[in-house]
Amino acid sequence: MKNYFHIAVAVISLFSCKPENRPVAAGNTTGWKSQLDSVLPLLGHRNWIIIADKAFPLQSAPGMVYINTDAMLPEVASYTLHELGKGTHVSPLLYLDKELSFVPGSAGYRDSLQTIFKGQAVQTLLHDSVFAKMDKTAGLFKVVVLKTNTTLAYSSVFINLDCKYWSADKEQQLRAAMKAN
Repeated sequence: MKNYFHIAVAVISLFSCKPENRPVAAGNTTGWKSQLDSVLPLLGHRNWIIIADKAFPLQSAPGMVYINTDAMLPEVASYTLHELGKGTHVSPLLYLDKELSFVPGSAGYRDSLQTIFKGQAVQTLLHDSVFAKMDKTAGLFKVVVLKTNTTLAYSSVFINLDCKYWSADKEQQLRAAMKAN
């Protein structure tokens, strides 16, 4: 009987310690703005927000949070950037797929994004390069995916969050001062 007890404890321990590797899907589609509003204060430097087209895959990576907006991408991008602009702790670094410029019929969509971005710097990278950049930090930091109903290839907006109150220049000055001592 003692042998079975030890085996049962070992099996229970093994399965109870197994990490879940499923993405979290947040709530229903009717309250996507409130869902985003509740997660934004928790996000910080190195987190990502992806405003994704409808074909964006459900990934199995830990740390991925999905919110189904049931809205079109420009509306979601506009709301998200407006809310980020109100915050005091992070600022967005924007990325678009370079391929979008070559997608037939995408000119109007690109123009609408430029209006939403209001002169913010936008980097364009090859689709795989954006994912590689995001994947570098996604293993350690949350990635919030706002899934939209947009069905235009390469239309997703990738937002890398940066610290709003501490710039790269300040960091460089700090490191130089530390090295000097």
